[in-house]
Amino acid sequence: MLLGGYAAIGAGAVAMVGLHLATGLDPVHTVISEYAFEPDGWLLPVSLTLFALGATVFGGVLARRGEDRGAATLVWVWGLCMLLIGAFPTDQPGVPLSMSGGIHRYAAFVAFLTMPVAGLILARRYAASPYARHVRLLSLASLGVLVLVVAPYVVRMFGIDLTNDDIPAGVTQRLVVVFEVAVLMMLGLVLRVRHGRARRPFPRTARAGLSGGRAPVAGSVAR
Repeated sequence: MLLGGYAAIGAGAVAMVGLHLATGLDPVHTVISEYAFEPDGWLLPVSLTLFALGATVFGGVLARRGEDRGAATLVWVWGLCMLLIGAFPTDQPGVPLSMSGGIHRYAAFVAFLTMPVAGLILARRYAASPYARHVRLLSLASLGVLVLVVAPYVVRMFGIDLTNDDIPAGVTQRLVVVFEVAVLMMLGLVLRVRHGRARRPFPRTARAGLSGGRAPVAGSVAR
């Protein structure tokens, strides 16, 4: 299952990179959502759907372990938000917020928040994992950059005219996306290590020791 999740995430990343190369928009000031208005914009929902598929797979692996259901729910919510972001395009610049744009905006905010929280939960639970530290650092970095993403919206609430041309909105948004996809992939590595340990066969020497320990008992009974 984990390999299928990685395949979906990898394909989603390829589609996202292809979208950026095909459109040639300014990545510093243009947010990813605006790529949907380009001729090759269909690659955006394709990429997000593949990310959602990968999150669904990893969430399923987590849910099969009773103690990880909370984190699994957060990963699933992230995947659902990816689908909503792709299905409901944002509004073009200068257009009042529509229902589609509102769903898109708030789904993105929820997604940006849930993945790092899931990462922090699992990094703490599996602190002994060699990948736990990376998951924690990526999750904290994602939350830190998320503050920079949200800040312009807060500024606009006070009536200050601030456009994406005035700030590197494209950079901050892309950093959050990269960090969160990286968290998702690192979670897969954590799950893979734990899954491998759970399925590790019983050591041969231990089996031999147990069988050797039973033999004298059988012999004494026979006597």
